[in-house]
Amino acid sequence: MTVTHEDRWRKRRLALRILVPLAAAATAAMGSISVGGSAYAASPTRVMNYAPTDDAYTSSRRPHAHTGNQSRLVSGSQGGNHLVSYLKFRVSALPGTVRSATVTLVRDHYRLPSTVRLSLVSGNWSEGGLSGSRAPRLGRVVATVHPTRNTTVVTFNVGSVVHGPGVYAFAITSSGRSLARFRSAENRYRPNLRLTVDIPPTTGVSGPQVPGNSPGPSPSDSPSPSDSPSPSDSPSPSDSPSPSDSPSPTPSPTGPSTCGLSDTLVPACDVLWGTAAGAFTSTPTDQAVRTWEQTSGRPASIFHTYHRGDELFPTNAEIAMARDATSPRLLMLNWKVAYGTSWAKVAAGQEDARIDREAAYLKSHFTEKFFMVIHHEPENDVNPTAGSGMTATDYAAMFRHTVLRLRADGVTNAVFVVAYMSYETWFNSSWWTALYPGDDVVDWIGVDAYLNGNPTGFHHGPFGDLMDRTSAPGTFPGIYSWATTYHAGKPFMLAEWAIYEYAADVSQKAKVFTTVLPDMGRYPELKAMVYFDSPHTQNNTDTRMDSSAQSLTEFKKIAADPRFDVAVK
Repeated sequence: MTVTHEDRWRKRRLALRILVPLAAAATAAMGSISVGGSAYAASPTRVMNYAPTDDAYTSSRRPHAHTGNQSRLVSGSQGGNHLVSYLKFRVSALPGTVRSATVTLVRDHYRLPSTVRLSLVSGNWSEGGLSGSRAPRLGRVVATVHPTRNTTVVTFNVGSVVHGPGVYAFAITSSGRSLARFRSAENRYRPNLRLTVDIPPTTGVSGPQVPGNSPGPSPSDSPSPSDSPSPSDSPSPSDSPSPSDSPSPTPSPTGPSTCGLSDTLVPACDVLWGTAAGAFTSTPTDQAVRTWEQTSGRPASIFHTYHRGDELFPTNAEIAMARDATSPRLLMLNWKVAYGTSWAKVAAGQEDARIDREAAYLKSHFTEKFFMVIHHEPENDVNPTAGSGMTATDYAAMFRHTVLRLRADGVTNAVFVVAYMSYETWFNSSWWTALYPGDDVVDWIGVDAYLNGNPTGFHHGPFGDLMDRTSAPGTFPGIYSWATTYHAGKPFMLAEWAIYEYAADVSQKAKVFTTVLPDMGRYPELKAMVYFDSPHTQNNTDTRMDSSAQSLTEFKKIAADPRFDVAVK
């Protein structure tokens, strides 16, 4: 980061001064905070998620009706009408053996009945042909759940019947005073078959990916604070290795990967590698990045810089970095468009001149594809008071207006990123989901996430904690799980990530670095990682990759991994 966004760091510094003592006190009183992964162990498993290939429901009162295109599934009996819902999943080749399997359903806008059952049925049907008169017979009951009045998500354990590749079909029935209404595959909160697969030692967690599958949460049956979830509701999902546990470094390839980039800069395979180097120093960022690349042993695919207000970007130095003949880079340009005003005023069009000026500059100076992050870490600036102009809803409106205005101005090369702040209190806030601007204006979902090298410190843990950190699984499943479940198809990035040095024992930071490569295999939708490298951040901690010899050794192993061999030009 640069001095152009000191306002952000002043807020974070103040937040940390308050939060770290509170976290320490909470840890002393209650034990460690729950996080997405266990303390450090790199689990030799992969999570595979499947949406239904077919789903529909039947009605005894309408025996010839077809409901495969409906946005909900309905089960139960009411007024003499008996309804049954059906799901079918197709499991492709797996990279190992199935350890566990669950089917998860999200409730629609009504309370669930007291009992919901999942039964086996034949898979010889399609949603287009399914009707009350042409439905498979119900087989044995596989699992039963008993929702409470506030339950929004139900999860069935189907491990007794799902053991490997194949077609799996189920029927949903219910009993009670109300019908069971769930969201179907036509809804973004679609049913989900989640498999946890043990990876054989010969394959490893960094082995080949199975196409067509992306990990997601395993929602638990925890009640939601809201009785009627809106589309923005997030249903709930469901030790420290030494440096010697780290995989040996992989030599850098002799040539670039054949993985191409999509129109929204998503690599067809592998992961984009980047940095925001030289933060909080007087070193020019382009120079800092070149030094960082030389020290780490790998060129950066992404060069991350920060801008605000009326600043025009990219600068000449940034353009030169993007157009470097020997090492071209994708620019990630972070813009606080509402600097000096409010999100609501931007959304109302009061800063259109600012947006139009930037659009004109882009069209005349830089036509290559680039990432535009619009006001990263908005949580820090939210004022939930109605009329403040800085509510979560105001942020979403500001983001939308900025994107739509730029597009209307003819900007076609910006790839838009929403970048959240990984902090549990924000995730658990009632307003958090209202920040999301909408799938039509968001190309990538990102998070700024940091780990602490201090074994007793706040946010100490393995790489997986950056992806699915949570203190309340019943409220929020973790940012990666949330993004890949409720915004499936959106690529995910670590827009900033780093490890804080622990001066009392510098080996601890190196140990955290050893968890990166093993954990990465659990997150196939992770398509970019941008390291935030600074000798002294807002709380005077050192995030540099080479803050110690041990850290640099482990970081260079990460940088050498062939999963970062993405050609950007």
